[in-house]
Amino acid sequence: MKKQRPVNLDLTTISMPATAKASILHRVTGVAMFFALTFVIWAWAVSLSSPEGFEFVKSLLTGFVAKFIAWGTLTVFSYHFIAGVRHLIQDLGPWKELDSGNATAKIGFVLWVIVAVLAGVWLWS
Repeated sequence: MKKQRPVNLDLTTISMPATAKASILHRVTGVAMFFALTFVIWAWAVSLSSPEGFEFVKSLLTGFVAKFIAWGTLTVFSYHFIAGVRHLIQDLGPWKELDSGNATAKIGFVLWVIVAVLAGVWLWS
């Protein structure tokens, strides 16, 4: 027996709690880290291949675009790490209630913004 349920295809009208946003962003940053890792591995491989390769990567990483990519990689990694620690603590028992879950998700977002700003200051100073 099929139930006829209303289907809402307008995703802009759906209001997700902070925990859902944190979980989705944790997955998205995991995928982004996978792709960012290809750049990191390439830079490591070239820089370790020869002194000329090291100088090439060093000169490449001093430009704005490379610093922006490095900042993005650090930002993605930092959120994924913060959210991963939050998930690990939740797996141990605490913060499973709705209020504490939402509060820790919001705290995670704030920590992420702070770390992202600090990473930008560190890279561009």
